[in-house]
Amino acid sequence: MLLNRIRFIAQHLAFAFLMYGGRLGIFLGHSLPCFACPYVAGCAGHCYLMGVQGFIGLGLGAKLFGLVGLKALGYFVLFIVFVALLGKAWCGWLCPFGLVQDWISALRKKIGLRESRISPKNMARLAWIKYALLVLLVFFSLFATLVSLHTDFNLPFCNICPGKALMPLFVGETKYLSLDLTNPITIFYSATLLIVTGSMLAGMFFKDRFFCIFCPMLALIHLLKPISALRLVKEPHSCKGCGACRRVCPMGIEKVYSEKGKRDVQAADCLNCGTCVGACASDRTLGLRWLGKNLVASSRRLALGLKRGKA
Repeated sequence: MLLNRIRFIAQHLAFAFLMYGGRLGIFLGHSLPCFACPYVAGCAGHCYLMGVQGFIGLGLGAKLFGLVGLKALGYFVLFIVFVALLGKAWCGWLCPFGLVQDWISALRKKIGLRESRISPKNMARLAWIKYALLVLLVFFSLFATLVSLHTDFNLPFCNICPGKALMPLFVGETKYLSLDLTNPITIFYSATLLIVTGSMLAGMFFKDRFFCIFCPMLALIHLLKPISALRLVKEPHSCKGCGACRRVCPMGIEKVYSEKGKRDVQAADCLNCGTCVGACASDRTLGLRWLGKNLVASSRRLALGLKRGKA
């Protein structure tokens, strides 16, 4: 299917650029709305979650109107611009850690294992976790700053994020896969990192985009949905009710299938990957729109290509 092939190419180009672009002197700052890990030497930019924690850890509360505050404001504005332009395409098309998850899913399919499905009811129960993590990473960073905790408490989320353990492997760095025995704080963080990484790897192997279910970046981007130029839309009157969109969605989203009245079907967990658009055989029923104009729309031709390619 053409759309999946285009996304496949875009994901790999983005992976190469974001992971290794810094070696060519490219650096996009600390505002990227995806998991471009700051622990990867030579990366082309950093995940904005790292930036939020980092600026708070530098004492943003006490220096709001100083240089630190100006830098934080600048990176926040740049983050807003990135999200406004591409929305959740950062998740479905550009995130390096998202591609790693897709590689793991491809391996599962290659050896013939069926994906484990999570029921809509259980997905709804898990949905709050990403928002809780988003609140906690800001609160704990601020708390650590205000009460002057040891600097090893800075970057609380980054210190347990599986991206920290896995992404540096692509530049030959393995030290985050071992316990850091420097002090009790680093022992706790590194042990927690290994537990979380192992759990996420197991989950990613049996469920497509498993980490995305808990990703606080996805939560943050969704909170900014009103400013995003990219949307997933549906023409309910032309929907045949075949359920293809529900079957192929890597996040197991029901809203695209079940919505019978509204055109906006941009669910909280949607990655804007477009897989549902490619699977829908009803002409122009589903579409990815940018500033109100279709970038791609569903069609019988695209759906037949999807089935032939088994994408």
